[in-house]
Amino acid sequence: MANVSERTKFFTESVIRRMTRISNEYNAVNLSQGFPDFEPPLELKEELQKAALNGPHQYAITWGAPNFLEALAKKQSRFMGIPIEPQKNIVVTCGSTEAMMAALMSVVNPNDKVIVFSPFYENYGADTILIGAVPIYVHLTPPSFSFDKKALREAFLQRPKAIIICNPGNPTGKVFSEDELLYIASLAEEFDTWVITDEVYEHIVYRPHKHTYFASLPNMFKRTISCSSLSKTYSITGWRLGYIIASEEVINAARKVHDFLTVGAAAPLQEAAVKALYFEDSYYEELLSHYAHKKELFLKLLDEANLKYIDPEGAYYVMVDISEFNVKDDVEFCEWLAREVGVAAVPGSIFFKENIQSFIRFHFAKKDETLLEAGKRLLRLRSARKRYV
Repeated sequence: MANVSERTKFFTESVIRRMTRISNEYNAVNLSQGFPDFEPPLELKEELQKAALNGPHQYAITWGAPNFLEALAKKQSRFMGIPIEPQKNIVVTCGSTEAMMAALMSVVNPNDKVIVFSPFYENYGADTILIGAVPIYVHLTPPSFSFDKKALREAFLQRPKAIIICNPGNPTGKVFSEDELLYIASLAEEFDTWVITDEVYEHIVYRPHKHTYFASLPNMFKRTISCSSLSKTYSITGWRLGYIIASEEVINAARKVHDFLTVGAAAPLQEAAVKALYFEDSYYEELLSHYAHKKELFLKLLDEANLKYIDPEGAYYVMVDISEFNVKDDVEFCEWLAREVGVAAVPGSIFFKENIQSFIRFHFAKKDETLLEAGKRLLRLRSARKRYV
């Protein structure tokens, strides 16, 4: 038999999704894969019920249903502070995962270089390999996860075709400051580099931090490809509704890529989701308040368990320092944690290009009772630790 593709040898299956399977196996509290265990807004479920009965049930227009595009353009124009035309600046994708892949395939050629900050969401490394590009990793230094300007400039001196920015960050919870983004913008202009952003946590930014849309910076819309989704904002990770916002030139390319990748996102789900895109600003204020409460509760539980962590500025993840355990293999540690303590986490090493085994990632997008149960189990960590060491 002929060999399978060489590119598949350079990355593994998703460790995050694997940790969910391990969590299920040991009946652990799943704080690994980032999906909530609470329901989306009632109005959204009611719209889904209507769409299930009345349709549409056939293909939507490949790049997005007209009413969905119209609603999304209005919503994002309001928050991003820039005019977005529904038929020129958007393509609807099957989740932000496809959005990122389509964005990369639209502007990056094989053997082009792409800057990726480390730590990074695990898909970015695999995406660059799948499209035949060469990643350039730039280290973000804990606990602030700031970058060294000299190191970033040296990366740009390699003439990358694009840079990927996850803001707010997964797994770090970092929110890039406007000054940091302006510095990146200056380099992108100087070296004629595309900026691809992942902004799925745009509405989950804890005060006093503030989210700055890269595309809204001076002269940046023309070279920015904004990727996002409805998954985290409306607690519908299973609906797989994502999108790309960019200049007409980029969108024309992205629509071609998207057409042959997936044809189109689910028509009845787009129909149902229109309702959410017209929510008042109060919804987003309540969303932030909701997650600020979850964060406060979970960090208090980590304090009670005497675990060190990096306070997240945005998103719903927290990096926990496990260096006291002298971990040699954090994947093995996380499997042990799920089996012996009953809480599932993600090994931090999968996010770092560097060999760093001193962090694990939890997420707190869960019901209060779920978080309280996780906190109760983490109190066992001190006694279970002897068995691990």
